[in-house]
Amino acid sequence: MTLIVLWDIDHTLIDNAGVSKEIYAAAFETVTGARPAKPAVTEGRTDRLIMRGLFRRNGVDEPEWPQVETALAEAGEERREVLRERGTALPGVREALKEASVHEGWVSSVLTGNIAANARVKLAAFGLDGLLDLPVGAYGADAEERPHLVDIARRRIHRDRGLPIDTPVVLVGDTPRDVEAALASGAHVIAVATGVDSPSALAAAGAPVVLPDLADTDRVLRRLEDVERGENVPGTS
Repeated sequence: MTLIVLWDIDHTLIDNAGVSKEIYAAAFETVTGARPAKPAVTEGRTDRLIMRGLFRRNGVDEPEWPQVETALAEAGEERREVLRERGTALPGVREALKEASVHEGWVSSVLTGNIAANARVKLAAFGLDGLLDLPVGAYGADAEERPHLVDIARRRIHRDRGLPIDTPVVLVGDTPRDVEAALASGAHVIAVATGVDSPSALAAAGAPVVLPDLADTDRVLRRLEDVERGENVPGTS
């Protein structure tokens, strides 16, 4: 049996303590020469959409994406230490990632709105990067809309790790957009109420499983193994 597990990063694996919005503001300033008057709106969007919205909300024409991505990567790298000081890995994350990383037949990677460079910075800040197969993940520069990232990860894992293209996929995330991305792409989803969205909001978005966090490693692994075996995933709990 095989399984693909794709983890969101911000507010699923780590608390970035506001550093993400500082990265967006710094990137905006780099490419425009001015600080944004209005902050970035994130809510599970990809970096492409977050930055597009930031430019529009501040009345600035959107620059070419390569320029924006470079500015984001520079801003992320500059804040590596402050992220380590202010942020944290969330409860149970390290243990859950360890178990998934050694589970036979599984590929455990990320599906995140962050560009790849900043995903690595955020994970490395808390020593989580070595527990994930990052080269085959899907990132915020790969597509604008989150559902498209699922197929990107599927294809990379099929090509580079040899898993069948129809291998079951589970997204683990904290926002309704994570849930919607899974449902729109034929993936399964485990929602965690570790972000700003309540368990009821995640369930209303369609999540069949809503966990308070990832602290109960056995419970997380049981839910993933249910999908691997093709069993019905239990309801919201």
